[in-house]
Amino acid sequence: MQETKTSKKYSYTYSASESERVRKEVEKIRSQYITSSDQKDALKDLKALDKKVKNYAATIGISFGIIAVLVMGTGMSLAMAYHQMIPGIIVGLLGIGMIAATYPLYQYILKKRKARYADAIIKLSDQLLN
Repeated sequence: MQETKTSKKYSYTYSASESERVRKEVEKIRSQYITSSDQKDALKDLKALDKKVKNYAATIGISFGIIAVLVMGTGMSLAMAYHQMIPGIIVGLLGIGMIAATYPLYQYILKKRKARYADAIIKLSDQLLN
């Protein structure tokens, strides 16, 4: 839609499509400078939160698993090296139970951490996707 108005002093032409084209070009140029750093920061924050959730659960799971294996090994040592069968079997079974509980413990901690940080991660991912 073009509209031309003429007066004794001046004349101008208005074109909606021209202003839309200019606006889109300006937004495109502007987005190259503003969104880039914001997206990088948001992506960095998103990755950091994801690592925070997963690394904590993995650290606890691995630590508990190592302790469980040491307990089982202690039971084996008691039974085999020191000939204390009953305490060795009890300690060894305790270690086996701890080993069996390691992965469910990891899953439980991961689930709790995901629930704790879900809102922040979803907010950041929505910001990046939009």
